[in-house]
Amino acid sequence: MLRFTTQILQFADMGEKTGWTYIRIPAVLAQQLLPGNKKSFRVKGRLDDYPIQKMALIPMGAGDFIMALNAAVRKAIRKQKGASLKVELEVDKALIQPPKDLLDCLADEPVALAYFKGLPTSHRNYFGNWVRAAKTDGTRTRRIACVVMAMVKQLTFAEMLHARTDDRRGFNG
Repeated sequence: MLRFTTQILQFADMGEKTGWTYIRIPAVLAQQLLPGNKKSFRVKGRLDDYPIQKMALIPMGAGDFIMALNAAVRKAIRKQKGASLKVELEVDKALIQPPKDLLDCLADEPVALAYFKGLPTSHRNYFGNWVRAAKTDGTRTRRIACVVMAMVKQLTFAEMLHARTDDRRGFNG
């Protein structure tokens, strides 16, 4: 287990990352976690006393990585930009499984299921996490239908989201 103390940072003007709150994992520490790796990977551990799992470390160049701290994490640790944070990390080898109800619906459409299974794991996670993030059963049902339709049409996650606002593709979810 890797242990260190760091400061919570926030991007000012950084393209799509503008405004992100994060911690930096220097190359020397990242190499202790996963030697030779330069790609994004998931970790588990603790931020102060708050347990985390399946948190992504994102490469930033020169071997450094960052871990984004979303609002829910910041609220749980009760800290913001500039605060000191005790970090304990190890590689999280647990796989993120798609929601069972999504897989059940995809199974009814063999073409959709085959396309879904052929996507890279990270892309399947986009769809699964989007379904999981629904706050009501109705929204979850609409999102599952939308994902199934997107798989039939062999769309990426971004294409599906754009198609939802474009009636010409037949999405209404």
